[in-house]
Amino acid sequence: IFMRQGDWSRWDVIIGIVCVLLVLEATRRVIGTMMMTIAMFFILYGYFGPYMPDLLIHRGYSIERMATTLSLTTEGVFGLPLGVAATFVFIFVLFGAFLDKTGAGNFFINLAYSIAGRYSGGPAKTAVLASGFMGSISGSAVANVVTTGSFTIPMMKKIGYKPHVAGGIEAAASTGGQLMPPIMGAGAFLMAEFTDTSYLYIVKIAIVPAVLYYLTTLLFVHIEAKKEGLKGLPKDQLPKFFETLKNGLHFLIPLVILVIALLMNYSPMMAGFVAVVSVYLASMIRKESRLSLSKLLDTFEHGARNAVMVSIACAAAGVIVGITNLTGLGLRFSSMVVSLSHGIPLVALFLIALASLVLGMGLPVTASYIVLVILAGPALTDMGIPLIVAHMIVFWYSQDANVTPPVSLASFAAAGVAGAPPMRTALTSWKLAKGLYILPAVMAYHPLLLNGPVVEVLKTIFYTLFALVAFVAAMERYLLAPVSWVEAILYAASAVALLWKDPTEQHVGFALFAVLFIFHYFKTRRRGTVESVVEHEGNSGEVTSSEVQA
Repeated sequence: IFMRQGDWSRWDVIIGIVCVLLVLEATRRVIGTMMMTIAMFFILYGYFGPYMPDLLIHRGYSIERMATTLSLTTEGVFGLPLGVAATFVFIFVLFGAFLDKTGAGNFFINLAYSIAGRYSGGPAKTAVLASGFMGSISGSAVANVVTTGSFTIPMMKKIGYKPHVAGGIEAAASTGGQLMPPIMGAGAFLMAEFTDTSYLYIVKIAIVPAVLYYLTTLLFVHIEAKKEGLKGLPKDQLPKFFETLKNGLHFLIPLVILVIALLMNYSPMMAGFVAVVSVYLASMIRKESRLSLSKLLDTFEHGARNAVMVSIACAAAGVIVGITNLTGLGLRFSSMVVSLSHGIPLVALFLIALASLVLGMGLPVTASYIVLVILAGPALTDMGIPLIVAHMIVFWYSQDANVTPPVSLASFAAAGVAGAPPMRTALTSWKLAKGLYILPAVMAYHPLLLNGPVVEVLKTIFYTLFALVAFVAAMERYLLAPVSWVEAILYAASAVALLWKDPTEQHVGFALFAVLFIFHYFKTRRRGTVESVVEHEGNSGEVTSSEVQA
C-alpha cells in the first residue's frame, strides 16, 4: 500500500469506501446516530467544497480521493488517535476493569465516607472524593456516575439534598474524574502523542489543576450544605477509617507499582501491563477480592467492551480530522478565532468553549478533544500560549458536554439514578462544575501553574484558591452567612483581579478579598450573637408566661 501512494488501484478505492462505511456503521451502533451524522457531514463538506460559502469554500475532493486518504493513509481512520486507543488506552482501560471487578470501587467509596461522611453535607463531600478516586482509574464520567452515584445519591437524598441537587453534585464530581491522572479518559495518552512529550510529564502537569477543580466543587457542596442546614452522617453509620484502609490496602499496591514503573521510564504500555498483573496478584491477598477463572474472563470482556467506545470514537474522529486536514478547515477555523477575538485570549477562550459545547452535543469527550484541538489549538498557540497549555485548555473544555445542557450525558445519567428532572439536574451540575471554565483561563494567563518554578506554582495556586472562594461566594451569595448583592459584586471583582496576569491587580484583588472577608466574618459573628440573645430572651419569656399561668 505504501508503494502505491498516489496511484491507487480500483480495489484500493473499493476497500477504502467499504472501510469508511464500516467505521460509520460501527459509530452508529456503539456511540450513536449523532456522531455518525457529524462524520458524514464532514465527508459531504469535503465533496461539495466548491459550493460552500466564502468562509468554508475549497476546491472539493472526489469520493475516491477521500476514501483512500481516510482509509489507506495515516491521515484518517488509522491515524494517531486510533493508534493511541489500540495501544496505551486499551491497557489502561483493562487496568481499570481489573480494579473494578476486584472491588476497588467499593474500597474507594468506603474510604471517602470514612474521611468526609461526618462533616456538614457529608454524603455530598463523599461523592466528590469517591468520584475523584474512581475517576482517576475509570476514564468515563457516565460510568463513574453509575458506579459511585448508586451509593452516594441515595445517601445525599437521605440527609436532605433535593434529588436534582444530589444528581448534579454527582455529575459534576464524576466529570472531574476525567481530569484526574493517571488515565484522564484517554486524554493523557493523546496529549502526549500530539505534543511529543512523555506520558509522565502530562500526568505531572495535570495534577494541580485537577485538585483545584475538586476543591472548587467541594466548596460549592459545603456552602450548599450550610445554606440548607444539612448535617453529616452519624459516626456509627460510617465505616472506620483505619479498618477500611486495612481491608483495602492491597488495592493501593498496583497504583504505587504503576507510578514507580513510570518513574523508572517504562513505556506507558509496559507500565500498564505491569499494573494489570499486579492488580491480579494483589487481589489474591484477600478471599473476597480474588478472581475465579469465570470472573477473570468476565474482567477481560468488561475491559474490551469499555475500550470499544474509545476506539470507535477515535476512528470516527479520524474521519473528521482527515477531512479537516484535507480541506484546510483547521487553518480557516483558527484564523477565524484569532480574527473574532482580536488577539485577546479571554475572548478566544470563550469562542473555543462555545465550539466545544456545540461539538460535545454529538461527539464523545475524546473525539471532541481530538477535533477541537485540530481546529482551535493553532489559534491559542498563535496568541503565545505554549503548546502543552493549549492542549490542556482544549481538553478541559471538551469535558463540558458532560454537565452542560442541552446534552449533559453525565447529568442525565445522574438524574436517572436520583429520580430527578434531567434538565434541572443538568443546570445544577453546570453550576457546580464552573471550575471547567475558570481554570482553563488560569492556565492561559498563568501557564507556569502547569510547569514552572516551585515558588511561581505555589504563588499561582495561592491566588487561584482565594479567587475560587471569592467566585463561589459571589455565585452562591453565601460564605459564612448570606452575602448581600453589593458584597457579591465586590467578591466577583476580587476574583477577576486575583486571576489577572499583572501582579499589581492580583495584590489589589487579594486586599479587596481580605477586607470583604474580615467585614463578613465580624458581621456574621455579630449576627450570631444577636440571634442567640434573642433566642435566650424568647425562652426566658416562655418560662415566665408559663409560671404566670401556673
